Amino acid sequence: MALFFFLIFGFCTGPGLLESSPKVRLVRGPHRCEGRVEVERNGEWGTVCDDGWNMKDAEVVCRELGCGAAKGTPSGNLYKPLADEKQKIFIQDVNCNGTEDELIECDRVEDVFDCSHSEDAGAMCEKSPPKVRLVRGPHRCEGRVEVERNGEWGTVCDNGWNMKDVEVVCQELGCGAAKGTPSGNLYKPLADEKQKIFIQDINCNGTEDELIECDQVEDVFDCSHSEDAGAICEKSPPKVRLVRGPHRCEGRVEVERNGEWGTVCDDSWNMKDAEVVCRELGCGAAKGTPSGNLYKPLADEKQKIFIQDVNCSGTEDKLIECDRVEDVFDCSHSEDAGAMCEKSPPKVRLVRGPHRCEGRVEVERNGEWGTVCDDSWNMKDAEVVCRELGCGAAKGTPSGNLYKPLADEKQKIFIQDVNCSGTEDKLIECDRVEDVFDCSHSEDAGAMCEKSPPKVRLVRGPHRCEGRVEVERNGEWGTVCDDSWNMKDAEVVCRELGCGAAKGTPSGNLYKPLADEKQKIFIQDVNCSGTEDKLIECDRVEDVFDCSHSEDAGAMCEKGQPDI
Repeated sequence: MALFFFLIFGFCTGPGLLESSPKVRLVRGPHRCEGRVEVERNGEWGTVCDDGWNMKDAEVVCRELGCGAAKGTPSGNLYKPLADEKQKIFIQDVNCNGTEDELIECDRVEDVFDCSHSEDAGAMCEKSPPKVRLVRGPHRCEGRVEVERNGEWGTVCDNGWNMKDVEVVCQELGCGAAKGTPSGNLYKPLADEKQKIFIQDINCNGTEDELIECDQVEDVFDCSHSEDAGAICEKSPPKVRLVRGPHRCEGRVEVERNGEWGTVCDDSWNMKDAEVVCRELGCGAAKGTPSGNLYKPLADEKQKIFIQDVNCSGTEDKLIECDRVEDVFDCSHSEDAGAMCEKSPPKVRLVRGPHRCEGRVEVERNGEWGTVCDDSWNMKDAEVVCRELGCGAAKGTPSGNLYKPLADEKQKIFIQDVNCSGTEDKLIECDRVEDVFDCSHSEDAGAMCEKSPPKVRLVRGPHRCEGRVEVERNGEWGTVCDDSWNMKDAEVVCRELGCGAAKGTPSGNLYKPLADEKQKIFIQDVNCSGTEDKLIECDRVEDVFDCSHSEDAGAMCEKGQPDI
């Protein structure tokens, strides 16, 4: 209630009185600094009607997001998919003078009646993702240097390469100070001989913001990949993690200090603090601040609680940048903080297998799904696919043509020669060759993962794909209250169980006998978008006090294979 009051008060008192995280975002664009404009009100995101929308308005959005100058005001309907019709359009007739720090400071008309989502406003800002990256190192801030040109990545010859050059690379990547200039050939495997070496004789003075601003010689003829440049920066991987949750973007918060991981006391822990954790982990926006003691088992009593009274503004890049009290004496692990972030759907899937964790590998590009050629496909590649899908460890790399029917000949083969180190979080992070001409669908790659049992089941129905919904927590099965239960929620249950599409949401009390009164009701107010893979990924309220088993939720799915 206190957080809700804070948000309402901050919105109503006008600009400048309370510091808060941005109330605006750009979505569906190629990066966070371009896309359809959305504004936040009372925890809900709505769009902006483009009536009167102009460069001055976009200038303010770009400034608020730290994205540099405005470059354009494209129509928001360029960014697909369009906003859902249920999403509200919050404001129109925005009229900024261009000097404001936040969009909320501009004149505007609220609550819009004469616009549709085809008229949503968009913004394109100057800042784009870095044109440099470090690959094959232990983390994103160390490795072989690669630069991007016209969508292609090439290496840098180490002739003349020095600490000033590395300083610029580290700065561009937000990786702190330069620590070293190792040879790029330390990072195995070496770059493919087909990969070009784009530049040499770089001469930075060390103050540039981007490597492209330094003097350099382009198109290199007298270097080999054994002379590729490398860089080591001061920044290490995130000093925060989320543990014991359903995926890496939800769980109990832990922070690292001197190689040891400790928890965070939830005194004063709020959405702004969770927002920073989610940002640091690359997990999107914060969705909730659940108690860390929901994630079992609890932290071991020997594990220390490192910090409390965290006080983030919500704009920090790392939790360590927030005000906090270190070394905690008056908290227990039952008060550990938790965070739930907005995880983006995987860009990979396994199809035609017996369940979602085995099958032919498909990757998504611009809304279209294509297959992967199995040239050089191996266990490291499958390991990354299994990790991205939350399917445990890789168990095998079967040929994709085992999974019938084969892909349609019209379906494209998007990538081949995938070369993962095995530590990546997503397949898209691995080296690969795009647009394939010498493979057929008989050579599609497959993956078999160590599937964990579903945390949901349907009981007392005529088959396993219909019945009363039950969820598992710490080895115990409980029911779901049907408050706000709808087809989107049932859709997720059916997907998780491999039972096809949802057909209905019957009352759970149709399935006799009713649950025993001793059986707990674990969750209520489930709110799925319908795209989640598991019910545990949906917003929900845990530990229910105002429902009875006569209100248990049910689901009816399009039945799959008979039970054996």
